[in-house]
Amino acid sequence: MSARRGAAPRDWERVSKSVADAYFPHQLTPLGAGREPRLTLRTLDLGPVLIGYVGWGADVEIACDYPAAYEVNLPLTGHLASRGKHGPVTSVPGQATVFRADTPSLITHWDATCTVLGVKFDRDWLDREAERVLGAGTVRVALPDQLRLEHGPARDWRHLVAGLSSQMRDGALFSDQPIVREQLAGAVAAGFLLAGCPDSGRVPAPRPRAITRVVDAVRADPARAWTAAEMAAVAGTTVRRLQESFREWVGCTPTEHLVGVRLQHARADLEAHPESSVSEIAARWGFSSASRFAAAFRRRYGRPPSEAR
Repeated sequence: MSARRGAAPRDWERVSKSVADAYFPHQLTPLGAGREPRLTLRTLDLGPVLIGYVGWGADVEIACDYPAAYEVNLPLTGHLASRGKHGPVTSVPGQATVFRADTPSLITHWDATCTVLGVKFDRDWLDREAERVLGAGTVRVALPDQLRLEHGPARDWRHLVAGLSSQMRDGALFSDQPIVREQLAGAVAAGFLLAGCPDSGRVPAPRPRAITRVVDAVRADPARAWTAAEMAAVAGTTVRRLQESFREWVGCTPTEHLVGVRLQHARADLEAHPESSVSEIAARWGFSSASRFAAAFRRRYGRPPSEAR
């Protein structure tokens, strides 16, 4: 997390940690100067589903790779700009931005007036629900970058989530009734899947467990000199099949995913260790040269590594 002049870095570290504890680890960068964070954070825990209100009270940028969970952010006010699988995405009230599990993503502008209703789904649990509800082994390829929530199943799902969110002040809702919580979580998941994946029946189901093994192995040791053959061995399949399944399930090649994970770690080091050179950090995270690292960093974040300090 990096803080610019104005608010005390300690204030930003505190609010960033509060959100990370509830949702995901991330890199938070305040945009502009002089504005202190005014965090809004309330959650309702339904086990494999977490519903919450989140607002920063200041303009921020957030980089996150959503480990082991999907996230859907519904702005209630303001706007949320990000870079999706198919390009820039800006969501306003009546829309929702969808972030895929284990996929490095960048929210380029969470504006100061924006409060979102965020829905977090455990990755493995939602994939199992997708198989039960849709007959698909994973929803990743079918999910859009953005949902429009004005009509049909998407509108109904928004009303369901909004109704549950009204109970957030009682964070222990049904805490002693696990069957009820499980049913509520299942209803939220089914509504989302039916709204977000209407054509999922035509999507070929890859081998999610094999791909998950590769994702987890890369996350555990991103600096390793991974080859395509080594990743295929982890998956228990051929290089060609791994490439095809990764494109279907993750939306990129295994190598592109590896680079994205390395960039997340390198960006965090650039912010946390300004005494280290760009070359040192590039080598630390498995990049063969500083120039290749700089080019990949600029493509991912829209600026050179030197500006990330």
